[in-house]
Amino acid sequence: MEGMAPASATPEASEPAPAHATSQETAGEPARTETVRLLAVRDTPLSVDEVFAAVGDDAAGGTTFFVGTVRDHDGHGGAKVTALSYTAHPSAEAELRRVAEKVAADFPVRALAAVHRVGDLAVGDIAVIVAVACPHRAEAFAASRRLIDDLKSEVPIWKHQVFDDGTEEWVGAGERC
Repeated sequence: MEGMAPASATPEASEPAPAHATSQETAGEPARTETVRLLAVRDTPLSVDEVFAAVGDDAAGGTTFFVGTVRDHDGHGGAKVTALSYTAHPSAEAELRRVAEKVAADFPVRALAAVHRVGDLAVGDIAVIVAVACPHRAEAFAASRRLIDDLKSEVPIWKHQVFDDGTEEWVGAGERC
């Protein structure tokens, strides 16, 4: 689960496709667009630059990002968060791919990326990044919103929060993350 080759890499290629590549050609076949370009669930820090490079597409007029960070309090009860960790089920990357491919099928997506962090995180750390590039901004906003909402509700990743009063809480897929 840690590493992730861009979805645009082919078995014949030894190097990932360039960040702004919009298609690949195979012998005797027309070029095809790769829309799902980066998906990962990893225990290393996430990079906005990596995601930005993955969704670059010359045919996109709108690119949207959502960057989720660890806040210093619980958004629903207001309790101060002193520790936080994410845990993923072994099927998390497969479920993430299913969600991403559904979004790509439902919207005119040119490029899509989603990465989620697992392990122990500190306040301010990036927990999740999703990005979508579409021909127009309204489509990009709608697709990005669907991507993050479906990721949070359908991909089996759980958040464990510890609060300053010693209480703790597990929140997961389909719950209030």
